[in-house]
Amino acid sequence: MNSRESQLSERLQTGFLGVIAFGLILFLLTQARFMLICLAFAIIIFSLTSDAISAFARLKVPNWLATTLALIAIAVGLLWAATTVVSQVNEVVSTSILYADRAQAALSSLSQRWGPKVQESISTFLGSMDFAGWLRTAASQASNLISGSVLILTFVGFMFSERIWFPIKIERLTGNQARADNVLRIIYSIMRRVNRYLVVKAAISAVTAALIWVIFRATSLELAGAMATLTFILNFIPTIGSIIATVIAIVVVLAQTGDPTITIVIGGACTAVHFLIGNIFDPVLLGQTLRLSSFGIVLSLAFWGAIWGIAGTFLAVPIMVAVMIVCNHIPWLRPVAIMLSHEGLPEEEPHGLKPRG
Repeated sequence: MNSRESQLSERLQTGFLGVIAFGLILFLLTQARFMLICLAFAIIIFSLTSDAISAFARLKVPNWLATTLALIAIAVGLLWAATTVVSQVNEVVSTSILYADRAQAALSSLSQRWGPKVQESISTFLGSMDFAGWLRTAASQASNLISGSVLILTFVGFMFSERIWFPIKIERLTGNQARADNVLRIIYSIMRRVNRYLVVKAAISAVTAALIWVIFRATSLELAGAMATLTFILNFIPTIGSIIATVIAIVVVLAQTGDPTITIVIGGACTAVHFLIGNIFDPVLLGQTLRLSSFGIVLSLAFWGAIWGIAGTFLAVPIMVAVMIVCNHIPWLRPVAIMLSHEGLPEEEPHGLKPRG
């Protein structure tokens, strides 16, 4: 009886300490969100460019030259992407505010057909919504991309400076060559699957953005480039990203035209593009790459979105891939990996991956 009570007491203490540790981790994730978000993006960029540097190394390009060129390309690319996103968001904000009165007038005229009660409800709803304030908030948040890009670039630079010594550090930390190889195998497996996901997702997002640009240009609407850029970015958010992009496109069309009929037609075309690509091409191309549970992706989006906001929704899938692979290589956490996988098969390849030299 005493042994059972002692075991129960130990389990309760362990559970209590686990709850405290989880709460402390959540607190740290929230308080250091800006630095951790930049660090996560830096790791992803470092992973992508490491593959490129390895490819150059096979072409007999000196490592220092490949690293220098990679850092220059990353700096130019980050600053260009940040300034482009900020300018496009500001353009959407300014244009939407300019045409806000026309959009509200169109909604009011449309609600008159549905009776006075519906018209009153819509008017009350529109009066309670501060669309201009939301748009200005989005623009101010987008401006943080510049400072974030500088911090990301700093992180990536130091990661490249430590790149050569990383395998040696892992070996000395583990104290065993076999364990070091296993740790490196897990890390390279995460990098390989996340890189493949990002490359395929970028191609799908580019096609979607191009089609949205064609729709806006064919109908002689403004902000074709801005809507294509926002569509490309939002498409990296699983499930809800295409919905947000479609809603923004419909609002922008209604704000420009003020015609509900044209808005329905163009909005239907944008919805069809997102639906076809998101439900046909996206699952086929990404199914074997991710092997993630759809419900798990939704939970990951909700969790990281609550912790890190919009940036968390972009990082939800890569973080989930990393968690699944790590849990798959730890025996007592393997059930977690099975639950996170799509068909209970978290393995990427039956024979694993060999560490790269």
